[in-house]
Amino acid sequence: VQLQASGGGLVTAGGSLRLSCAASGRTFSSYTMGWFRLAPGKEREFVAATRWSTGSTYYADSVKGRFTISRDNAKNTVYLQMNSLKPEDTAVYYCAAGRPIVSGLSLPRLYDYWGQGTLVTVSS
Repeated sequence: VQLQASGGGLVTAGGSLRLSCAASGRTFSSYTMGWFRLAPGKEREFVAATRWSTGSTYYADSVKGRFTISRDNAKNTVYLQMNSLKPEDTAVYYCAAGRPIVSGLSLPRLYDYWGQGTLVTVSS
C-alpha cells in the first residue's frame, strides 16, 4: 500500500493550494481517508477526513469553511483544497488511510497507512 502526497509549496496569506494523495496497492473503497498536519513544536493535528464509500466529510474547526476534502474514485486520489490560507496553516501535511473508522476520525492511531508528507508554508 502506498500513499503519495503532493501539492505543497510556498504561498502568501490568503492564497490557495490543492494537495493530492494518490493511493495504490489495494482497493480503498471501504476506507476512511484523512489529512493531518504537523507544525514545528506542535502535535500532529487532524485536518479533514472523508469516507471513501459515501463521500461524507469531516473537518477540524480550525479549517472549516476554508478547506475542502474530496475524492476521485477513478484516479484513486483524495484532494485537500485549501483556501484563505493563514500563516498558522504552515505545516507538513500528511494523508492517511484507515479501515472503516466508525468514530474517532481525528485520532491518528486509527489510520493504518500514511503518506510521506508535503510541506505547506504560508507567509504573512
